[in-house]
Amino acid sequence: MKQKIQELAAQIYNDVVGYRQHLHANPELSFKEFKTSMFVKEHLTKWGIEHSDMANTGVVGLIKGNIPSDNIIALRADMDALPIHEANDKPYRSKNQGVMHACGHDVHTSSLLGTAYILNQLKDDFAGTIKLIFQPAEELLPGGASIMIKEGVLENPKPQSIVGQHVMPLIDAGKVGFRSGIYMASTDELYVTVHGKGGHGAQPHQNIDPVLITAHIIVALQQIVSRNADPRLPSVLSFGKVNANGATNIIPNEVKLEGTFRTLNEDWRNEAHKLMKKMAEGIAESMGGSCTFDIHRGYPFLINEEKVTANARACAEEYLGSENVIDLDIWMAAEDFAYYSQVTDACFYRLGTGNVEKGTTYSVHTPNFDIDEDALKTSTGLMAYIALKQLGN
Repeated sequence: MKQKIQELAAQIYNDVVGYRQHLHANPELSFKEFKTSMFVKEHLTKWGIEHSDMANTGVVGLIKGNIPSDNIIALRADMDALPIHEANDKPYRSKNQGVMHACGHDVHTSSLLGTAYILNQLKDDFAGTIKLIFQPAEELLPGGASIMIKEGVLENPKPQSIVGQHVMPLIDAGKVGFRSGIYMASTDELYVTVHGKGGHGAQPHQNIDPVLITAHIIVALQQIVSRNADPRLPSVLSFGKVNANGATNIIPNEVKLEGTFRTLNEDWRNEAHKLMKKMAEGIAESMGGSCTFDIHRGYPFLINEEKVTANARACAEEYLGSENVIDLDIWMAAEDFAYYSQVTDACFYRLGTGNVEKGTTYSVHTPNFDIDEDALKTSTGLMAYIALKQLGN
């Protein structure tokens, strides 16, 4: 089986590179993946793979092995791009101004298409059912995963487990990384408005300065992490946008503040929400102003089930060699794959795409992000191998 998968992965490799370059050149934002969805469906149709629509632009395919079995596994790829202007000068650079596949979702989608081709060619050789989930809108709340789950993507048929992969430029192409247990953080968006009384900068005594109040709030809120969180529990509180919209001599009426809060424990997450809101409102009131503190609750933390992850890691060592499988640390970024991990047994692993000589070590979510396409030699066959081994083949 391993040899057959490797041969089919080599056979489809050039096509997968073409899929990836086509998708990279034609990125679409969250919930707008119409052409991407059509591209996926065209290939599934060509290969005779049963599929249906879900969550507007999502696609769900089914490949049933011809040997009877009740075992079912789901494989997931996300399809959306980011609102980033691409800086790469490659033949496949984005044609959609201001939109870019800067997080590797073009890799995930093209890889799952390649995996689907491999598995479809092997239907006579395996038992069980594989559900292919091509998901929209990983990058935008509430996340396409949450919508697909509500619409029944994990039902009829119901998979016993789900597996996903994500690019990692810090890992060399040809290698993959795994971590059992809690792996990625929850994420919440913070939107704060501090209200004061604006006026002339030369007459601060006649004003209630929301800029100064905001400064106190930003500094004080760091105590939520440093003095309220259990030091053994990772937590991140960062503010990336402050808009006062005054001038050198104008104190504005209000200041808007935006940030993110991330952690790995739901109880602490809920408690931190209360503490942040109470502290910010209290500081503003004590200085004569007021504050509205809105929290947009985002994705939960992501947990890799131990048995499924151990099995997937063993598969990777068999398929790639143990020297090409590494341990991952906790990652404080967030992923809506976490929704799946809260509902069923899940494994989310990292696909190495980095290569110093080829200049593909730029971080995701940056204008220079790109991959070493040799990673596509790994991504398709490995996921197919993991899927069939998880099914008991």
